[in-house]
This record gives sequence, structure tokens and C-alpha cells, in this order.
Amino acid sequence: MENLRGAAFMTLSMLGFAVEDALVKTVSARLPAGQIIALLGLAGAVLFWTWLALRGQRLFVRAQLAPKVLMRTGCEALGTAFFVTSLTLIPLTLASAVIQATPLVVALGAALFLGQPVGWRRWSAIGVGFAGVLLILRPGSADFDPLVLLTVAGMLGLAGRDLLTRAMNSDITGPHLSIMAFLSLVPTGLLLTTVQGQPLLLPTPTEAGLLGVCVLIGMAAYLAIVAATRAGDAGVISSFRYSRMVFALVIGWLVFRETPDARTLIGVSVVIAAGLFTLIREHRLHRASLRAGKPL
Repeated sequence: MENLRGAAFMTLSMLGFAVEDALVKTVSARLPAGQIIALLGLAGAVLFWTWLALRGQRLFVRAQLAPKVLMRTGCEALGTAFFVTSLTLIPLTLASAVIQATPLVVALGAALFLGQPVGWRRWSAIGVGFAGVLLILRPGSADFDPLVLLTVAGMLGLAGRDLLTRAMNSDITGPHLSIMAFLSLVPTGLLLTTVQGQPLLLPTPTEAGLLGVCVLIGMAAYLAIVAATRAGDAGVISSFRYSRMVFALVIGWLVFRETPDARTLIGVSVVIAAGLFTLIREHRLHRASLRAGKPL
């Protein structure tokens, strides 16, 4: 029952993020990507501040200035900037397909930088997963779109964020981390707008409403992930992260009339299969190490 509850929360979270991506893409038809990032960052920070205030918790803590937290914040800002920019320029389904490789990059980074042991099975899965990414990107072919590299950069930034989160101790709470991440988006978005030479525009009531819905959905999705990770088997529940791709495919077709070709769908399937294997294998080894009384 706990696994079912956790899977439901994780699936709802992924639906929320997929809808948020679609709303950002819709609003970007007129508003600059940098302005969208800055507005979402400011609104998100205010919401988390309000949440902490209502819970009687401090808005800022010393741990927020720790080097790893600042590095994580930088990765989050860069990853979000690149990913949101890519959403405005390429199909939603293509951007979502590339982002599915994030767990594979995190597994690779954990082996290279955190000293986490990785056996031949997971190395093989990581290699197969990256082959799936190449199927999606199609480098060297006539169908290759250089703009998709923005999504790759965003994916690497978000993977760096997740990797640094793993390397941190528990001295800082999720909301305090989120406040730092959202605040970093404000100067990042404004800088992006300046670099691209785009003027700031006054959002229409419809655009302002969509951005407001974006923030609320994003916060609800965050809370759903927190609820999911507190219930059931983490390995099983984490696998439902890939439901985001299913929602992206449906939303892309219904809203933007996107129809990915067979090669993209095959590549996505390969990436998801490799990622699922990596997540489940890592969780099984972690449980085995706990039973043996030693760290993974």
C-alpha cells in the first residue's frame, strides 16, 4: 500500500512538471525566456518564504551559504536557464526526451566524483542509455538541430544539482535549498534577457495568470515528490519519474500537435529502460549493503 501511495505521488509530481513545461512554452510565445525564469524564480522564493513563515521556521540559515549549497544553486540556475530556453525553441517532446537521461548522468557522476562503486551491469546500462541519447540527438545527420544542445546543457546542470545534493549532509532542509535555487533564477533570468538583447515586457493578464499557475503547480509537484520519497520502496517509487515523458508526449500532441518520429521514440525507450535498470540496481545494492552493515 505504501508503494502504491508513493507511486501515485511521484506520478502526480511528474504530471505537474510536464504541465509546467507546457505552460512555460505557451507563455514564451511572447515573453522572453529570461524574463519568465526571473518571474518564476521570484514567485517561487516568495511562496517558500511564506511557507516557512507559516510554519514558524527561520527564512535563512547559515547552512545556505555552505560551498556545496552555493555550487548546487549555481548548477540549478544554469540548468534551469538552459532548459527553459530550449523549451522556447524546440518541441516539448524533444526537450523532455533529452532530460530523461539525467539519472544516467547522475549515476556516472556518482561513480567518477563521489567514489560510488559501479559494476559492469550499471556501466553497461549507462553506455546503452547514452546510445539512446545519441539516437534522439542524431549528431552528424541532416535532422540534427543544434538548438537541442541547449537541452543537453540544461540536463547536465540539473544532473550536477542532483549530484551535489547527494554529496551534502542533512544540515539544511529542502525548502531552504529551494529558496536559494529560486532566488538564483532572478539574476540569472535578467542576465539572460540582457545578453539576448530582449526588452522586458509587461505580461498580459492571461500571461500573468499562466505564470501564477506555473508557480503553484511547480510547488505542488515539489511537495508531491517529498511525499513520495517518504513512502514505500524508494527504488520502485523513483522509477515512476519516467512517467513525465508519457505526459509530455500526450501534452505535446494535444496542445502543440507534436508527433515524434520512430527514431526519437526508440531513443527515449532505450534511455528510460537503461535509467530504470540503473535506479533499481542501485537501490538493490544499497539495501544489500545495509543488511551487511556497511555503506554502499
